[in-house]
Amino acid sequence: MTYKDTLFFVGKCLTINHEDHNKIIVENLLQQQTVDWDNVVKVSTSHYVFPALYCNLKRANFLHYLPEDLVGYMKHITDLNRERNEQIVEQAKEINDILLNNNITPIFLKGTGNLLEGLYDDIGERMLGDIDFIVEKHLFKKSIKVLKNYGYSRVVQHDNHFPSEKHYPRLQKEDQIGAIEIHYEMTTGEHSRLFNYNTVKTSFKVKNNISTLSYNDQLKLTIIAKQINDNGMFYHDISLRNAYDVFLLSQKTNSRESLTPLPNRLKIPLNNFLAVSNIVLNSNSILFIKNEHSENYLNKFNELLNNKKSRKKHNKKTTEKILFKKRLNVILKAFFKKDYTIWLFKRFIKGRTK
Repeated sequence: MTYKDTLFFVGKCLTINHEDHNKIIVENLLQQQTVDWDNVVKVSTSHYVFPALYCNLKRANFLHYLPEDLVGYMKHITDLNRERNEQIVEQAKEINDILLNNNITPIFLKGTGNLLEGLYDDIGERMLGDIDFIVEKHLFKKSIKVLKNYGYSRVVQHDNHFPSEKHYPRLQKEDQIGAIEIHYEMTTGEHSRLFNYNTVKTSFKVKNNISTLSYNDQLKLTIIAKQINDNGMFYHDISLRNAYDVFLLSQKTNSRESLTPLPNRLKIPLNNFLAVSNIVLNSNSILFIKNEHSENYLNKFNELLNNKKSRKKHNKKTTEKILFKKRLNVILKAFFKKDYTIWLFKRFIKGRTK
């Protein structure tokens, strides 16, 4: 199996309990015993969907087609992830109570928000990094102070943190499993004016005093995290973890219509991700706007997917461009933003003293 074959196989497996046509395709491939399980493990782990793959194969009663030792390994990893997620949920609930008691309403984002609102059939499916939540800008500094008073401290202890335009540096607490990111923005630059706390606060959901984004906004943020924040729109690639979340959210809301109110500079990259997810997951649920932009994006995606050498060259060139632009942006901001000036000056002094 090539990388493309494996990627598309894993993508289909993630949908088999909702898309009957994919269940038939996957079972036929399993019965033929032509699946390269080493490649499946590599791709699914690199895309952070290994537990989700196991959970979906188990729900579809397909585990008997897999090597016995692989099933044992998948179960072990998923059990560990489920245990961690259960602790993450309890930690998030505690953070929520602390902030609410101080008249601050956090809205939980991304994976943690999905877990808290019950998006997954099995809490063990989603692999999580940090606990992300956003608060109103005027309560941002108060939120930091409240949680520091409760025992949270910076994960990285040094005196020259890079200025963030989205969140405070990661915080941790000695007896807690997850690091936290307190956001005042969900994205950066001009996009932050289009999608922010004020645009989502009138539609967020509240369950058991815990606030999460509406399904429409969850879907948007899931794609923004990949396409905008992680520069995915320039790499023309896919994150199966984000695509799987988009797929599940597409069971709750119309993915195509959720982008309708957005201006083109945000709608186009988000719609392009829907197009790629639709193809890779072979999903009837993920709807997108078919236009020249999505067609060109899909052509580029397939071109890179079919040629490993071109893909590596493109990724290297894209990374270099993004890094150059980021460095130039920092220098320009240092002229009129004090925090960037201080950071750049300290970096320069540190370099001179080495």
